[in-house]
Amino acid sequence: MKPGSAFSFDRSAVARSFGRASARYHGAAHLQSAVGAELLERLQYFPLAPRVIVDLGAGTGRAAAALCARYPRARVIAVDLAFSMVQQARRRQRFWRRYACVCADGCALPFAAGSVDIVFCNLMLQWCAAPAALFAQVQRVLRPGGLLLFSSFGPATLQELRAAWASVDEYSHVSAFADMPQLGEALTQAGMAEPVMDRELRLHYYADVSALMSELRTIGARHAGAERRRRRGRWRRGRRR
Repeated sequence: MKPGSAFSFDRSAVARSFGRASARYHGAAHLQSAVGAELLERLQYFPLAPRVIVDLGAGTGRAAAALCARYPRARVIAVDLAFSMVQQARRRQRFWRRYACVCADGCALPFAAGSVDIVFCNLMLQWCAAPAALFAQVQRVLRPGGLLLFSSFGPATLQELRAAWASVDEYSHVSAFADMPQLGEALTQAGMAEPVMDRELRLHYYADVSALMSELRTIGARHAGAERRRRRGRWRRGRRR
């Protein structure tokens, strides 16, 4: 993606990347696990007795299991775009903490309007090129008074890696992340009431760029811009000539 051009995700590439990483994801997604645990703790401030909870972008089902433990009377549904992730989530269930597993796109949720009490979405939103579309779906499926609780990466995420690539060429090699004003506007467009967001800075250090790239590949967090696919295709065609 060239500077100033619109960013769009290749959703099929996102699904393939996380699908390939599904077997290793559970043990390697340390940041996702830590942020998810903190997000779960925030539920204590909401006196809810949910009947249906959707874990959107559930991955291997870590948060879905925790939601089952917190709300034993609720039906928890783990939703992920990557079918292999859904399979991993199903395998990791325990008979005393059962949850349903659904492979679906967050921008086209297969649930009836007004049928969900809580949508829990941990570090998945950054893989959606149009947050307003996802929020609109969440707004549709939530019951009146329902809760959306989400976390996402901000524009400072991987800024050092982005700067390093900028010294190589003019294209984007790191996915773009929405900032708080953009997310706030998307929530408003979707008709969400009383949106509240806060920002937290986390620093993680790596021995070198190879270590960082290796971790990103292991969990499936590859750059998934549509422009990346087009440039790769042109390069391959050029080699065959």
